[in-house]
Amino acid sequence: MVELKNVDVYYKEGDVEALNDVNLRINDGEFVFIVGSSGAGKSTLLKLLTRERKPTNGRVFVNGYNLSKLRDGKIPKFRRSIGMIFQDFRLIPNLTVYENVAFVLRVTDRSRRFIRQRVPYVLNLVRLSDKARAYPSQLSGGEQQRVAIARAFASDPGLIIADEPTGNIDPELSYEIVELLKDINKCGTTVLMVTHEHDLVKYFGGRIISLKKGSVDFDDYIGGNDG
Repeated sequence: MVELKNVDVYYKEGDVEALNDVNLRINDGEFVFIVGSSGAGKSTLLKLLTRERKPTNGRVFVNGYNLSKLRDGKIPKFRRSIGMIFQDFRLIPNLTVYENVAFVLRVTDRSRRFIRQRVPYVLNLVRLSDKARAYPSQLSGGEQQRVAIARAFASDPGLIIADEPTGNIDPELSYEIVELLKDINKCGTTVLMVTHEHDLVKYFGGRIISLKKGSVDFDDYIGGNDG
């Protein structure tokens, strides 16, 4: 679950109000699009949800953690409960596809047996089993983002946050990326996708949260066109 209660965020000693009295509740298993123009507060919201910063006022809860009171020493453990997908992929260039996905499991001390079972499973899910031994430089942008999705899902996190995941790939592949995130969501993982691509949002529909000038401007469900 993700919940924000009366959250304000101020920068520069109160001169800039990044978020203003934001109240949100996202239940386990939901798929939510977060939209808004530049400066609307999307980046600040993500920093709150990943505990890169604390709210000026209010409380933030993610995956059972009260982030407003979370001690610094507990932050790494908390972040392991989240899978992150970025616009710029952030793959390790000198590791193969298999090794990039396995890496996140090794750093969380998963067993070799678990890794041998889990990595082929998630690569098959994103339809990259045949690219397991390839390096990022040998992949297209769409394939690199699919590796990033596999990596985010590998540890079976309760929440995946996708920050503009279609920003660096061909437009026609954007729908494929969202379909993959939808498939992961069907496995029970909560997915928050930040995007500026309104055509995608209109096509898939579902719950849309729109931010405007630091406040929630719209939070409702719309119908999609994906069948």
